[in-house]
Amino acid sequence: MRELSRLLNPQSIAVIGGGAWCEQVIIQLDRFGFKGNIWPMHPKRSKIAGHEAFTSLDHLPNPPDATFVGINRRATIDAIRQLSAMGAGGATCFASGFSEAAAEDDSGTDLQQQLIDAAGDMPILGPNCYGFINALDTALIWPDQHGCTPVDTGVAILTQSSNISINLTMQQRALPIAYMIACGNMAQTSQAQIASALLDDPRVTAIGVHIEGFHDLRDWEALAQKAYAQGVPIVALKVGASDQAQATTISHTASVAGSDAGAQAFLDRLGIPRLRDLPSFLETLKMLHCHEPLENNNIASISCSGGEASLIADMALNHNLTFPPLTDPQHATLRDALGPMVALSNPLDYHTYIWRDRAAMAKAWSGMTGDGISMTFSIIDYPTTDPTDWIEATGAALDVRRQTGKGFAVVSTLPELMPLDTANDLMAGGVVPFMGLHEALSAIEAAANYCAPTTDPVTIPSLTTADTTLTEAASKAALAAFGISTPASCLITKGDDTTAAIKNMTPPFAVKGTGLAHKSDSGAVKLGVMPEGLTQAIAAIGTETVLIEEMITDAIAELLIGVVRDPAHGFVLTIGAGGVMTELLRDTTSLLLPTTAEDITEAIDTLRIAPLLHGFRDKPAANLPAITDAILSVQSYVLAHADHIGEVEINPLICTPTGAIAADALIRRS
Repeated sequence: MRELSRLLNPQSIAVIGGGAWCEQVIIQLDRFGFKGNIWPMHPKRSKIAGHEAFTSLDHLPNPPDATFVGINRRATIDAIRQLSAMGAGGATCFASGFSEAAAEDDSGTDLQQQLIDAAGDMPILGPNCYGFINALDTALIWPDQHGCTPVDTGVAILTQSSNISINLTMQQRALPIAYMIACGNMAQTSQAQIASALLDDPRVTAIGVHIEGFHDLRDWEALAQKAYAQGVPIVALKVGASDQAQATTISHTASVAGSDAGAQAFLDRLGIPRLRDLPSFLETLKMLHCHEPLENNNIASISCSGGEASLIADMALNHNLTFPPLTDPQHATLRDALGPMVALSNPLDYHTYIWRDRAAMAKAWSGMTGDGISMTFSIIDYPTTDPTDWIEATGAALDVRRQTGKGFAVVSTLPELMPLDTANDLMAGGVVPFMGLHEALSAIEAAANYCAPTTDPVTIPSLTTADTTLTEAASKAALAAFGISTPASCLITKGDDTTAAIKNMTPPFAVKGTGLAHKSDSGAVKLGVMPEGLTQAIAAIGTETVLIEEMITDAIAELLIGVVRDPAHGFVLTIGAGGVMTELLRDTTSLLLPTTAEDITEAIDTLRIAPLLHGFRDKPAANLPAITDAILSVQSYVLAHADHIGEVEINPLICTPTGAIAADALIRRS
């Protein structure tokens, strides 16, 4: 870990270059009220943006704490080398044309390595990077407009897109941004390392990361552990897809898991909630700036309209949130505050009988808080014409928070119906001012999902080419050695005596062709075959050799158990509905290896077919411990062969009241 404090909280800033971007850095420093030294550097110009320019780095009074390098990519390397040698605190490399442009210019990767070598121990941001804004200390390296204002505390946001960074600084959501950092292509200093350095600033209340792709998984694991220990929550906006190796996909696992499954499983393992859109991302950060992460997903809602009560109830169906029924103490408080004309429920329509009565509103709204409720919403839309009448509602919300100490939020159904000055007033009193109902629900869901990271590091696979596919029989034999149950079977070649081959086996049989990736799609599976029909079934399949197995006749359900090597995230374990309907149902969940029996049990319970496994409509239940043991056996096999495995799949794992049997299996390895 490089020391980033001089770079991110500089007392002196050098600006190398004379273009418009360089001038803009100096203009923004002046506008922001930077109190330190600003040292432009240009070999020919005497002044840049009103500041005296130096002809070279050698002429600077001292090694700069931070430097904006706004010159071409080859000259950037020389400047970085000189800055490192003179003991500068760090630099932002603005130029592009490094590894991010390797597809168009194959010299980019080599230049990036030269840049890293030139920097040595000096930290750099980028290249292809705007830099940072430190609104706590009014310091920045930012070659464009921005909307940040000085703050005393606030959230830190790190993105891999400079343009998204600019847009986020312009937010009008009353979110105090302490740091905005554009990470560029992270040649040297990773996003996780930068975020870890920001945790050392006690003024940072929460961290948001916009992630296009993970790099060093160990950095992220260390960040999650440090953040959780310090009580600073992290949320993520993860976009894009990993470079998961699916070019030679022959299993169902890779196609149903998708390239994003590994990213989601990794975030789950880190305990970092994931948002899917920028507004929800910002509202979640606002929530975590105002309030600690939530203990549970129980919420309450109160509004003066039945339409809004129905709206939030319906919208919450798309989120993992619960409206608990009112308790007896809540009933008593609400009945006393609202009288007999209001039907009491959660969500609650309290009508307008108490409107403009601050004390009465506060009493009623307090009745919707209580033990077990993580956050209570008061839905209020402030008119854009004359919001005078709504002043008492704002005051009532502040009174509830002050009197109860419980989580309380004011939510506008539309983002534009929450005035900025009102939002600031609410935040000052500890009330979360949510702008938009969807965003509010997403934020509460995320805040309730924040949890401790898994302590075991993920298994990082090798990148050897997995170019060999074992036969079904060989795959089953390999897995059986690690504890997987398989049906009694025999492998025969055309012309062999089937009667002798099956003499110790019990019909009915499954007859399968060999050497085919998807046997069912090729018509190479015959089920329920009795001994007298074997010859005809073998002939119909058409392969030179066939596998004959005893059929499992007491199945409760069929599962898919698969592991795919994902170079970006590790080994992705997928558990889901199995059999021929796997890709149609797409009822799956994913974990990263290594995992535990407890995590596996929880994952199984998230599946839509979980009720079948637990016993549905008086049907017998599957043997869940046997299923868990089978999955752990697959994990044991993969971890024992982590240097070689590309894919492992059991589909289906037939789940019965007494066991879990692998009816088909596939292994792809080097």
